[in-house]
Amino acid sequence: MAKELAKVTGYKLFHNHLTVDLVSSIFPFGTKAYSHLVEKVRLDLIEAAARTKVNGVIFTFVYGVETFGGKTDDELVVKIIKIVKQYKGHVLFVRLFCEKKELHKRLRHPSRKSFGKLRKVSILRSIRKKYNLDATIPFGKSITIDNTKVPAKKVAMAIKAYYKVP
Repeated sequence: MAKELAKVTGYKLFHNHLTVDLVSSIFPFGTKAYSHLVEKVRLDLIEAAARTKVNGVIFTFVYGVETFGGKTDDELVVKIIKIVKQYKGHVLFVRLFCEKKELHKRLRHPSRKSFGKLRKVSILRSIRKKYNLDATIPFGKSITIDNTKVPAKKVAMAIKAYYKVP
C-alpha cells in the first residue's frame, strides 16, 4: 500500500522497519541503546527531510503499540509533528485496516519478510490482546480506510484525493 502511495504522490517511502533492521544489526532488540537509536534515527531522518524540503515522506508504523523503552506512540507522534511543523511542513494521518481473515493472509506476503515485519498470526494475536491497534491517531486530520477488498492503487488514489496532494 505504501509503495503505491509513493508512486501516485512522488513522496519518499520510509518503512519504520528500516530503522529496526539498521539498529538491530548492532544492538540487541529491546536494549536501551537499541531503543534510543531507533527513535533517534527515525526523528533525525524526518527532520533532515523536513529541513531540506523533501517533497513528502510516507512513514509507516502501527499506532497503538508501546514503543521501545516504555514510551508511547503518542510521544513519538507529537515529536514528529513538532519537528515537521518547525520547518513549515504538515503531518497527515492515514489509518488502514482490513478484516481479520484478510489480515492473517497478508501476514504471509513475501514483502513482509524482506522488511523484517511481523509474519506470525499467533504473535499478532498476542499483540492485539495487549494493545489497541484500532485507534485513530488523535493529533490532527485523519482518514480511515477499510482496504480489505480495495486494490492498493485505488486506496492510494483515495488518500491522495482526500488530502488534495497535487
